[in-house]
Amino acid sequence: MATPAQRTNTWTLDEWYDQAVAGTQGGYNGTKAFYQWGKQESGSWGINIGGTIRRSSPVQLPGTTWQTEFYNNHQASWNNILTKTDGTLWSWGGKSGYGELGLNEQGPSVRYSSPTQIGSGTDWKLGGTMREGAFAIKTDGSLWQWGDARAGCLGLNDKTARSSPTQVGTDTTWNYAWGGQYNMLAIKTDASLWSWGYGNDGRLAQSDDNIDRSSPVQIPGSWSRCSLNAARQGAIKTDGTLWMWGPNNGGWLGQNNTIQRSSPVQLPGTWSYFEQGGEGASGRKTDGTLWAWGHNNNGQLGQNANAGSDGDRVSSPVQIPGTTWDKISMTAYNLMATKTDGTLWAWGNNVNGTLGQNTQADSRSSPVQVGTDTSWSNVNHAGQGYTAMATKNI
Repeated sequence: MATPAQRTNTWTLDEWYDQAVAGTQGGYNGTKAFYQWGKQESGSWGINIGGTIRRSSPVQLPGTTWQTEFYNNHQASWNNILTKTDGTLWSWGGKSGYGELGLNEQGPSVRYSSPTQIGSGTDWKLGGTMREGAFAIKTDGSLWQWGDARAGCLGLNDKTARSSPTQVGTDTTWNYAWGGQYNMLAIKTDASLWSWGYGNDGRLAQSDDNIDRSSPVQIPGSWSRCSLNAARQGAIKTDGTLWMWGPNNGGWLGQNNTIQRSSPVQLPGTWSYFEQGGEGASGRKTDGTLWAWGHNNNGQLGQNANAGSDGDRVSSPVQIPGTTWDKISMTAYNLMATKTDGTLWAWGNNVNGTLGQNTQADSRSSPVQVGTDTSWSNVNHAGQGYTAMATKNI
C-alpha cells in the first residue's frame, strides 16, 4: 500500500483556525438519533402509537439517519416533517385535514402514527411545519409548500389548499425557511429575506398593517437566520444584529415598550441564534450567553421566579446564567437549550412532562438538565408546544 503524502503543518501556536479554509465545515457526520417527549396527539411521535399519550422522559423515534437540522414549528397541528441523511422526506401525525402531511390525501381522518415517505425523491435538503401546513427545500434551491393556504401562506398566489408538495415560484436560490401561523419567512442564498401570508399587525414588515400577501415579498437587508410564531417575526442580519417586528402587546419585541412595529427594529448586542416563543423570544449572543424576554407566566425566562397567568412581562432581554449555550427552542410554556458540552437543559411549564424530568409536575423557573447525556446536538418543540424534541449524536 502506498505511503500517504506528508502534509506540511502551517499553523502556528494560538493562530485562528477556520474550518472552512481548512477544507471541512466541521460538525458531526456520524449517525443521529431523534427523541421526543411530553404530549402526543394523533400519532405525532411516529412510534406507531395513536391517540393521546404523555411521556416525561425522551422516547426514541426508530432509525439513526435522521437529519440534525429540523424546522418543525411548535404551533403545528400535530404534524411533523423531517429529512433523512439520504435526502428523503418523511411526515407523520396529522390532525387538521388540510393535506399537511404531503401524501396527496386530505381530511381529518388522514393520520399516520409512523413516518411515511413523501414521494420518492432523494434530493430534499430540509423540511419543516407551519400551523396546518408544511414546507421543504430541495438541494437545487427550490422551495415547496403544502397544506392550508389561508391568507396565501403557501406563497402560490392563491388560497387553495394543497395535499402534496407544490413549488413556490421558479426560483432555485432558497436556502433557509421557517413557518409560523399562516405565514412564512425564508432566506435566499444571496442573504435576502422574504415573507408572505397574514399581513395584519405589521407581521410582514412591509410598513403596512393589514395586507395579506400570497407570494413572497422582500424585507430589505442582508440576513442569516429568521424565526416567527403566530404573529411576531424576527431575524438576524449577516452582521450579527437582531431585528424584530409585529405586534408587541407583552413587550415581545424586546424594545422596553409595547409599541407595535410594521418594519424591523433593532435589539442591542451581537447575536448568533434566535428563536420565537409563543409569548416571548430568546436568543444567544456571540459570547455564548442566553437571553429571553416576554411573558414569564411559567418561569420560562429562567430567572428563578415564577408568575401568574399574566405574569411578569419583561420587555427587554434578561440573561439566563451561563456562557456556553448553543441551540435554543422556545414555546409559550417553556424553553429548552443545549450547551456546547452536549448537555440538554429545560425550564418552564412541566404539566405534560416536557421538561424531561421523568415527572409531569414541578415546573421550573431555572434550567434543569435533561438526563446526563453529553451528545445532544439540536432541540425543537412541536405539537402546539406540548412536545419536546431533540437529536443526539450516537
